[in-house]
Amino acid sequence: MFAAYFDCPGGPENLYMKEVMKPDPGEGEVLVKVSASALNRADLLQRRGKYPPPKGASDILGLEAAGSVAGLGPGCSGRWQLGDAVMALLSGGGQAQYVTVPEGHLMPIPKDMTFIQAAAIPEAWLTAFQLLHFVGKVQEGETVLIHAGASGVGMAAIQLVRLAKAVPIVTAGTQEKLKATANTGAALGINYNNEDFSEKVLEFTRGSGVDIILDCVGGSYWEKNLTCLSTDGRWIIYGLLSGGEVHGDLLARLLSKRASIHTSLLRSRDKEASNAISTLAFTEDVLPYFSGAASPRLQPLVDSVYPLHKIAEAHRFMEENKNIGKIVIEMPA
Repeated sequence: MFAAYFDCPGGPENLYMKEVMKPDPGEGEVLVKVSASALNRADLLQRRGKYPPPKGASDILGLEAAGSVAGLGPGCSGRWQLGDAVMALLSGGGQAQYVTVPEGHLMPIPKDMTFIQAAAIPEAWLTAFQLLHFVGKVQEGETVLIHAGASGVGMAAIQLVRLAKAVPIVTAGTQEKLKATANTGAALGINYNNEDFSEKVLEFTRGSGVDIILDCVGGSYWEKNLTCLSTDGRWIIYGLLSGGEVHGDLLARLLSKRASIHTSLLRSRDKEASNAISTLAFTEDVLPYFSGAASPRLQPLVDSVYPLHKIAEAHRFMEENKNIGKIVIEMPA
């Protein structure tokens, strides 16, 4: 089979399409013929040698995939049949023509959805769902600040916050991205390049601050995050785009608000039972809202599509930080 590959860490120019061995499904695993995968910042970090896959995971790039069931390993329960349209969050291996997945981590693709659209769901939507409901325990009427609001996770989080009957606020770096987040349902958009998001948040919330912060930025935002976090608020860190160093009295300020910090790395627990539980909850509670008759209707946002042999171009595009929504990689037939 063909797969996205690189021989040594470095820039996008190191990527190419390589012929490798097709995997065999193990105990309780399903072989999926991949039609489309999607690009994530973790792929960029892995390519640079800064985010190795967990022990036992594939070293092929790709944290999500959409395709059809092509084989069943021993011990499968019979839930899935050959030819079923499925999608999954992965610990690696998604940017290849085939990948093996624990059967409990597969999700059905809604009947009126393409593989391209479905590939934009697993990583972004499951990440946002877990952060909001399993980590943040979002409640109706609460206000949620979402950094990188026009990213895949950001766009998913906006819609999931609305579905939970809470209020989403976002930050983004361009007016085009803020317009896209507003169209998706953001109640307030803040351009972090020319506005102080902590001031805007406090103005919007009449001084009370936000109940939850979804933060993929890290170190450089800590003071402003704590300024606009409410008493008893939850600050959830799931990425460190600006690094992890903090200089200042973080703990005293956190204590003064009785606030809490939570951290989450979805990839590191991909094969754990907790991920299967959240996948089942997402399938039951959220997936029906992607169907045409649902209200409210949830919508995965695809920015652009690249064939696998142009994987380097896709990486360059993401590094330019211009995408609104997901960059999808289409596998060769």
